[in-house]
Amino acid sequence: MHAPGRQVHEFALVTKGGGRVLVRTQSSGVAGTDGTPTGVYCAFSEVHAQIDLERSVALSESLFEDAAWGVVLVDADLRPAVVNAHAAKALQAPSRTAALGRPLGELLDHGLDALEGALQHVLAQGAPPAPADIWVTLRRGADATVGRTATEAVPSGDVRAAADTSRCWRSGFLRLASPLAEEPLPLGVAWLFRDVTEERRAAQDVSRLRFRDGQLHRAARAAAECEDPMEAATVHLDFALAGFADHALLDLVPEGWTGGDGPVPLVRAAATPAAAHSHGTSLEPGPAGGIPVGYGASHPAVQAYERGNTVRTSVGGVVVPDWAEARRWPAGTVHGICGVLRSRGRTLGVVTFLRGTSRRGFDRGDAAYAEDIAVRLASAVDLFRSTAR
Repeated sequence: MHAPGRQVHEFALVTKGGGRVLVRTQSSGVAGTDGTPTGVYCAFSEVHAQIDLERSVALSESLFEDAAWGVVLVDADLRPAVVNAHAAKALQAPSRTAALGRPLGELLDHGLDALEGALQHVLAQGAPPAPADIWVTLRRGADATVGRTATEAVPSGDVRAAADTSRCWRSGFLRLASPLAEEPLPLGVAWLFRDVTEERRAAQDVSRLRFRDGQLHRAARAAAECEDPMEAATVHLDFALAGFADHALLDLVPEGWTGGDGPVPLVRAAATPAAAHSHGTSLEPGPAGGIPVGYGASHPAVQAYERGNTVRTSVGGVVVPDWAEARRWPAGTVHGICGVLRSRGRTLGVVTFLRGTSRRGFDRGDAAYAEDIAVRLASAVDLFRSTAR
């Protein structure tokens, strides 16, 4: 009663059943109206229960301060209620409090539907049995490059033309419920994630390279059975198209052309799929025809021929009216890559691969693959012209 402040003690109690319970007590003196000690107030609890509570609080503090992965507590309205420092950095929020209470749609663009679907599932059904990979793109302002046409040469060793802003987050979810309620009362969802983008991209690159090597091998075996070298070239185009592009065009320089005023008069020799040429030109593809396609001097295929190197072009992932038609490409094309056909020190033509809005732009790995295909096409075209004399 006479000790100042609060006193904390731990001691063991022996129950009537012979059990032992470790108890932590907190006691303080109680003074009367005249200030003299009149009694003691004592509160106690089992130590293990107290330690469990303290551990839970310490764990929460550690997760929100020092964790090396993102932790976000999402309320029942799917809005962030608590964000740790790692998650705030991943979401590009200026501080831990900047993202609180904001709809996830203000933070994320691509991948928002998948994330909200996962959160709603956890709230209704509980945590999933294993973590899931979710690809997300952070919400940004209007992209100044949308609608802009970019054409670039791709020398060997060039870096990737445009960095992919999508991130892959390995995500785990836990449903939070109040331990004090008589019935389970959902407080929200704990969303834990870490960035595994580099690992996933590396795995995708390996898988893509394995598939493309297999396609080149199968194309070589199929082309070896063709008596007509131009048929072999078309076989290479057909095999290359799978998983790589939507359309492929083969344009050749007229045999014996030595140069002149204006751009090189490229002649359409093959197109795949078969109906692809109908969207850009009315000329039926074939190496025997001598009528040029009619490309302008600024056309990517003409630039590739003049530079002797691969050229990539893109409109930015959205359809721009008349962009594809002006280049005599199928409607809906937004990405293109042109590779030159070189054989025995001569440039024989240009092969063009095209992608629509459902595909990403061509990168350095795609340029290397297009160049591999161009080498095989050049051999077939050179053989055709040698045997046709």
